Amino acid sequence: MGSCNGGGTPINSFALVSYLPEPLAGFLDRLRAELVQECRAKAHVTILPPRPLSCGVERAWDSLSVRLQDFQPFAVELGQVEIFPVSQVIYLSVKTGQAELRALHSRLGSGEFAFEEPFIYHPHVTLAQDLDPLQVAAVFEKADARWKEFSFPHTFMVDRLTFVQNTLENNWTDLRGCPLNTRVAI
Repeated sequence: MGSCNGGGTPINSFALVSYLPEPLAGFLDRLRAELVQECRAKAHVTILPPRPLSCGVERAWDSLSVRLQDFQPFAVELGQVEIFPVSQVIYLSVKTGQAELRALHSRLGSGEFAFEEPFIYHPHVTLAQDLDPLQVAAVFEKADARWKEFSFPHTFMVDRLTFVQNTLENNWTDLRGCPLNTRVAI
């Protein structure tokens, strides 16, 4: 995903993400910018990949809020640097928390959010994408080496989800956030 809260002309493309906390987020934000200079996105795990909505934002948010009320916060541990073979996206794997992320994706990806996704949902944290194929190996090696240098915990809590919208300029804007296990938007 592009940058967050960068402004622009909104388009009918929405996603649901969980932002990573510090110090993990800061490290990954800097690493992503180091690997791909134009990358300004905040580090996150995507719950619902980008999709159009067939209803208004308020109705979609209300639907999400109701479906989220049964989910408790849960821990996610990031694993190693990997590459998706088809897209050549370099990412951090999810070592623990995959079942919970898949359950969220499955439960929330229906109704107003139904969409035939181009890839099977695979929980991860993107590090680099849209690379020149000749750069993939070198960028992978750099990402892997830098990730191995990160001495803080690789675990974080997914306890809040953020509903985001894309723009023509590929800047993602935060619309609403919701802590897990509550119906009250903040």
